[in-house]
Amino acid sequence: MKVIFLKDVKGKGKNGEIKEVSEGYARNYLLPKNLAVEANKGNLKQLENKKKNDQKRAQEELEEAKQLKSQLEKTEVTLTAKSGDGGRLFGSITSKQIAQELKQKGFKIDKRKIELNDPIRTLGYTDVPIKLHHDVTATLKVHVKEQ
Repeated sequence: MKVIFLKDVKGKGKNGEIKEVSEGYARNYLLPKNLAVEANKGNLKQLENKKKNDQKRAQEELEEAKQLKSQLEKTEVTLTAKSGDGGRLFGSITSKQIAQELKQKGFKIDKRKIELNDPIRTLGYTDVPIKLHHDVTATLKVHVKEQ
């Protein structure tokens, strides 16, 4: 019996896949637990429409990320911190502080998307990568001034 998987089933199939499984397995396990539906014309058409909508949504997300990237690269974030001799900070600037400053400027970016390998510990300008989408990474200029 051909079925369309609605959820991932370990060892059998992934969400959206069409596979041939034994009739007993389908009727007694997959169908009652809503893990799959029978692959008839109506369900195949639904699957096709769902894939088109998912593809369209993914394209829109990519376009939004590219727009946000162009806005972020024009923006400069300025933070202040206490520092000692030679421009070394007492403490550090973290991704959380950068995210809060961006929020004040009107950008809603999660601190986990800011790819700061280790916190900023010196005065001056630093380029910080921000992962907006798996294909789009923006570079933000962060200026750390002495308090």
